[in-house]
Amino acid sequence: MSEARWEQIKRIFNTAMERPHAERAAFLDAECGDDAELRREVESLVRAARPTQSPGAVRTGGAADALANATTAAPTSTPLTEKAGTIIGPYKLLQVIGEGGFGTVFMAEQSTPVRRRVALKIIKLGMDTKAVVARFEAERQALALMDHPHIAKVLDGGATPQTSEGGIVGGGRPYFVMEYVTGDPITAFASAHKLSVKERLNLFAQVCAAVQHAHMKGVIHRDIKPGNVLVSMTDGKPFAKVIDFGIAKATAQPLTEKTLFTEHRQLIGTPEYMSPEQAEGSADIDTRTDVYALGVLLYELLTGLTPFDGKRLRSAAYGEMQRIIKEEEPPMPSVRISRAALGGPTSGTPTPRAETPTSAQVKGELDWIVMKALDKDRTRRYETPN
Repeated sequence: MSEARWEQIKRIFNTAMERPHAERAAFLDAECGDDAELRREVESLVRAARPTQSPGAVRTGGAADALANATTAAPTSTPLTEKAGTIIGPYKLLQVIGEGGFGTVFMAEQSTPVRRRVALKIIKLGMDTKAVVARFEAERQALALMDHPHIAKVLDGGATPQTSEGGIVGGGRPYFVMEYVTGDPITAFASAHKLSVKERLNLFAQVCAAVQHAHMKGVIHRDIKPGNVLVSMTDGKPFAKVIDFGIAKATAQPLTEKTLFTEHRQLIGTPEYMSPEQAEGSADIDTRTDVYALGVLLYELLTGLTPFDGKRLRSAAYGEMQRIIKEEEPPMPSVRISRAALGGPTSGTPTPRAETPTSAQVKGELDWIVMKALDKDRTRRYETPN
């Protein structure tokens, strides 16, 4: 594919993603005309920017991460090569459990040296440009640095077998294997198990401890959200696991020998949980970006809503989305709860919860803790999850 053609595809794709979903088809009709191949390539990127996520399974990447990865790699219409029954080393693929812009996650069965279920993440065929491979390897290295009970462990890694005949998986694409984490997103778990405010805070403390460990290892997660914090019952108690360091950034050392660049103005993360500095595409990201996302997560655990409505952010143009995150001040959690109780505007669809904290339970210290973590000026946020 020529560079000019790729630039044309990226231009149409980026503009399409700024349009409301209902307007995209008409926009692509006008831009692509009778060029069916152009339309197909752009639509493949649009699909990649909306990763599928199965409840209770290991998830990979958010929509914005898929978009960022898609815009750094040549598009492909090549269908998924791996399928149930495919053998990669000692691993037999069982089913797809997650998909992002550059990688697909399978539940797999390991046969040796122990028999167990694992999650195997493999780079997509056709997405193996230098930038994507570098990001993939960065995730693998980031996970390898972690050794914490509340962070999913990396178990193995390698490359798929080389083949010239459409055999098992194609040629030499990197993969890594991590523990298979079961559970529900933290907000869904809190609702299903009718957790009290105190129980929600105890669970949230586990997440803070995990993120603090990552920061001590020099790694920022950059996409903390309910879907990346899975919770299950262990020994009769809620137990959280933080997953998906797919867009992690090293703070103290390079994560891979292959140079990894994040292009200026690329959106890395998920809009609802994105810090102001992250939203503006700044390369100057530090641990306080994760502190902000933790503030959003705590806000949602207490109110059932994110500070800014996800539908509004995703339907807005790029510049407007940045302005909302960087300039608008969300109401305190206790105020949001009061508005919901009175049937007033809540700026979003609340997460269903069996036990709703009252405004009185949240007002005061919890209000201030959340709003300090969400401060637009990162110098006024908490410096660490601790």
